Amino acid sequence: MLTQEQNERLTRVGAGTPAGELLRRYWQPVAAAAELTHEKPIKAVRVLGENLVLYRTTAGDYGLVAEQCPHRRASLAYGRIDEDGIRCPYHGWKFNAAGRCLETPAEPRDSTLRDAVKQPAYPVERLGGMLFAYMGPKPAPALPRWDVLAWEHGRRWVQRHSVIGCNWLQCMENSVDPSHLYWLHGRTAHLAKALDHYEEKHDFTVFDHGVMKRRTSAGDEGARVDQHPLLFPNVLRHVLKSRQTGKLVHNLQYRLPVDDTHTQVFMVLFSPDDEARTAPDADTPFEFVPMRDEDGNYRLDQVLAQDVMAWETQGPVMNRAAEILGAADRGVHIFRNLVAEQIETVAKGGTPLGVTPAGQGAPVIELEVINERIGLDRPQTEAAATA
Repeated sequence: MLTQEQNERLTRVGAGTPAGELLRRYWQPVAAAAELTHEKPIKAVRVLGENLVLYRTTAGDYGLVAEQCPHRRASLAYGRIDEDGIRCPYHGWKFNAAGRCLETPAEPRDSTLRDAVKQPAYPVERLGGMLFAYMGPKPAPALPRWDVLAWEHGRRWVQRHSVIGCNWLQCMENSVDPSHLYWLHGRTAHLAKALDHYEEKHDFTVFDHGVMKRRTSAGDEGARVDQHPLLFPNVLRHVLKSRQTGKLVHNLQYRLPVDDTHTQVFMVLFSPDDEARTAPDADTPFEFVPMRDEDGNYRLDQVLAQDVMAWETQGPVMNRAAEILGAADRGVHIFRNLVAEQIETVAKGGTPLGVTPAGQGAPVIELEVINERIGLDRPQTEAAATA
């Protein structure tokens, strides 16, 4: 368990908080690119406790600025877009993507007021159907080109889920908690097992991009391996099999901290297909996926909604001082320690895990994902060595 002080240190995400400063060293997802259209080029978003406005200019460029206009504090979410910026709907003050004030229409022609005005603004990049923002100190690092974002040999689509009413850390701890799989998801995922005739081993390895989780299960059919990484600090890389098509679907699950008590999940999904091609900068289909039905009940026939139920019922910010951990919670210990270590790295002016400075190239990052239960096998060399 953690003390209340330790819990606060790992969970609070606002500017100036320990975890907030850590999370600001990474590119964060702010929207699916398809959510901004010619008809609707502006979207209000809340990220790491900050109210912001995301927009797309008529020239196709993106900007992310603080929501409140510095003039009379009206919301830029109702503003107007042109080829190089966004105008406040109240008095027409105009800002570009760098936060520079370009025009103050009602001021005298020779006024230099605009030169003294600076709106908080953050850089935005588009990749794999998503829009990412960097909210930390400059210069911005390279945006990671994870395999699911950059692959071209198949079909890609994006989901945004219902906002979850809990802190980001609860969602991420779930990703290094493999013992919940059969109890929370067993029936839905067709994972029924005879517990008295089944053994499972869990391994966790900290690597260049986060924590690699490996589950080795031994049953009547022999040993099977399921391996996938938690990409530090708030992404899960996974692979599943589509019930509709029977094909493998690789995915990235981004758990965006909206604020201390809310988390937004985005999923980028990619299904390899010899007949389809999807460029990393191509327009990508988008869908909204609710976690509750029309009556407000959890959609417990869905694996993801089962997770949401577990996370939300832990409380808006889980009281880790009251928990009782066991040997099966080793992955949770490892992840919490890693977050604490990286917070200290940032506090001392260092570069946290997995952050690559810009200008060093941006190769596709291929991740070693295995799921033998659904047909994604280990490399032949490894399988032969462990046979």
